[in-house]
Amino acid sequence: MQRLREGGVHPSPFTRGEHDGREGSIRHRPILSHAPEARRRHKLEVNDIADLTDQRLAGELFVTNGLPVLERYTAIECLSPDFDAGWQAHGAIDLAVELLATWCADRAIPACTVEVVRLPGRTPLIFAEIAATDGAAHRATTLLYGHFDKQPALGPWNDGLGPFAAVYRGDRLYGRGTADDGYAIFAAFSAIESLAARGVAHGRILVLIEGSEESGSPDLDAYLDHLAPRLGTPGLVICLDSGCVTYDRLWVTTSLRGTIAGTFRVDVLKNGVHSGQAGGIVPSSFRIARRLLSRIEDDATGDLLLEELNAEIPPQRRAEIAQVAENFGMDGAGIFPLVDGLELAGVTAAERIERGTWRPSLAVTAQAGMPDLEAGGNVLRPFTTLKLSIRVPPNVDAARAAAAIAKALTSNPPEGAHVTFDAPHLAQGWDAPPLEAWLGEAVESASLRHFGERPNAIGLGGSIPFMDSLGHRYPKTQFLATGVLGPESNAHGPNEFLHVPTAAAVTCCVADVLAAVR
Repeated sequence: MQRLREGGVHPSPFTRGEHDGREGSIRHRPILSHAPEARRRHKLEVNDIADLTDQRLAGELFVTNGLPVLERYTAIECLSPDFDAGWQAHGAIDLAVELLATWCADRAIPACTVEVVRLPGRTPLIFAEIAATDGAAHRATTLLYGHFDKQPALGPWNDGLGPFAAVYRGDRLYGRGTADDGYAIFAAFSAIESLAARGVAHGRILVLIEGSEESGSPDLDAYLDHLAPRLGTPGLVICLDSGCVTYDRLWVTTSLRGTIAGTFRVDVLKNGVHSGQAGGIVPSSFRIARRLLSRIEDDATGDLLLEELNAEIPPQRRAEIAQVAENFGMDGAGIFPLVDGLELAGVTAAERIERGTWRPSLAVTAQAGMPDLEAGGNVLRPFTTLKLSIRVPPNVDAARAAAAIAKALTSNPPEGAHVTFDAPHLAQGWDAPPLEAWLGEAVESASLRHFGERPNAIGLGGSIPFMDSLGHRYPKTQFLATGVLGPESNAHGPNEFLHVPTAAAVTCCVADVLAAVR
C-alpha cells in the first residue's frame, strides 16, 4: 500500500458561512471556501494532520485528495448497462473502475486490500476490506455501499455545463455522477483514512461499490452470493446513495419506494399507413394506450387505482412526515424547476411528502414508435411503445404489483389491439428497522458536531435495491442510509451537482459513526 507522500501544510478549506447551494437560501453554513485550483496544488500530506482538528480531517481528505479524482471520474461516460448495451466493448466502465480502485489502493490505510471483482457477463465491482485495529477485533463489521455507474445525459444542460465535464460554480460541482453516486467511494475511504491517521480504533470495515445500480442492480445479488463467505454478517450497513431534504444537517433515510420499470406496447397495424385513408377507421395505438393507462391511473389526479399498488402507512412514518412538514413546510417534499403557474398535488406539506414517499406514482419516461417532429409525416403509426416507471410504497410486494399491472393493461384490450407489458427490472421497496440506541446517539452527535444541527429522518421516493437485498440477507443488521441528493441536485436529470460542503460534512459524520461501532 503506497502511503501519501510528505509535503507542506495545506490551508484549511473549511470555513463558516450562510449558504446551502440553493439560489437565495441561507439554510446551511458551508465548509468549503477555497477555489478548485487551490485544492489541486497538492495532496493533503500525512504531516499536515497535526495542524487539523479531529472533526475536520475526514472532510479535508475528501476535499483535497478526493475531489480532483472525482473530477476525472465525472468525465468518464460510464453509463449503466440499461443505457449502454455495449458497455463491455466500449470500455468506459472499466476505465472508471481502474481510476477509482487505483485511488483507493493509494490511501494511507493500514491492513487494507482493494480489488476489482469480475463475474462473467456482469459489471465489475470494487471490493475493499480493512482489518480491525489492534484490540478492536470484537467490534461488529461495517459495510459501506455506493455505486459508480451513471445515468445518461437526459436532455440539454445549462450553458457552460455538460454531463461529462466537471464544472465548479460556487460550492457546487456539476456533472453526471458527482452526487449520484460518484462521491460515495471518496467519502467512504476518506472517512476510513481519517481514522487511521488519527489512530482511532475501529472494527472490520468492508466497502462495496457496484456498477449496475442505475439499471436496478441486476448484478448485485450474484456478487453478494459470490462474496458471502468474505462478507460474513455485518453489524452495520452504511448506504451513501441516498438524499437529504436540506443541506444543513445529516439526513437519515428511513424508507424507499420500490420500482417497477416496464415496457408497454400497443400494436394496431403491421406497418404504418396514410392517415387520410386509415384515420377514423383504424384505431389509434396512442388512443388505446391512453385508455389502458386509465385502468391503472386516475388521469385527473395521478392516483394509482390498483389495490396491489397501495398500502397503509405505518404510524411511525406518519409521525416522521408530520414532523418534517411542520419544520420544513412545502420544501420538505422537494424543490422542483416548475413552469410558472403549475399546481402540485397535495394541499398540505404532509400530504405532499406522503405522496412522494409512501404513495404509488406513474411516469412515462421514454417512447418508441413515434418519429421526431422533423420526420413525422401524415401516417397512422402501427404501434406505440411507452417505458413506464412505476413507484410503489416501501411495504408493497413489487412482484405482486407488477403482475396486477400486467393483468390490468393486457386483459381484454379495446378494439382487438395487441397489447404487451414486460417488466424485467423490479426493485423492492425498503422500510428501515429502528436504530439501536448506540447508533442513534452516534448519528445525533455526528450531525451536531459537523453540521451544527440535529439530524432528521424521512422516507424518500427513490429506490436502492441493495437495501432490500441486504435487509433480507441480514435481518438483524443495523442500517444507516444517508446521502447528498438535496434541493436542486437533480440526479438523473440535467444539471446534476454535488454540494461539496455537504459531502465533506457527511464524510466527517461517517468517520464518527465508524468509530462508534461496538
